[in-house]
Amino acid sequence: QVQLVESGGGLVQAGGSLRLSCAASGSFFSISTMGWYRQAPGKQRELVASIARDRSTNYADSVKGRFVISRDNGKNTVYLQMNSLKPEDTAVYYCNQRVIRDFWGQGTQVTVSA
Repeated sequence: QVQLVESGGGLVQAGGSLRLSCAASGSFFSISTMGWYRQAPGKQRELVASIARDRSTNYADSVKGRFVISRDNGKNTVYLQMNSLKPEDTAVYYCNQRVIRDFWGQGTQVTVSA
C-alpha cells in the first residue's frame, strides 16, 4: 500500500520561498509519475507540477519560472521548490503518485501573506 507524507508547508510573506517534500512508501516510486496539486478554498484541485519516471517535467502556466519539481528515487521523495511566492499561491498542496492508480497525501497548507 502506498502512503504519501507531505511536509514543508507554512506561512510566508509574498516574495518568499518554501520547499515542500513528499516521502512515499511502497516499491513503485521510481516508475511512478509524481505530482503536486493544490486546492484553494472554493476552487477545484489543480495540477501544479509533475515529474515522470524519465524526469521530464510539466508545470502549470501560473508557476512556470517560479517553482521547480524534483525527485530523489534513492529516498523515495519528491520536492517542490517554490520561489517568488504570491498570495494567489495560497492553498492546500497535495502530493500525488500515479502508478496503476492515483494515490494522494493528506495535504499541507501553504499561506502567502501580502
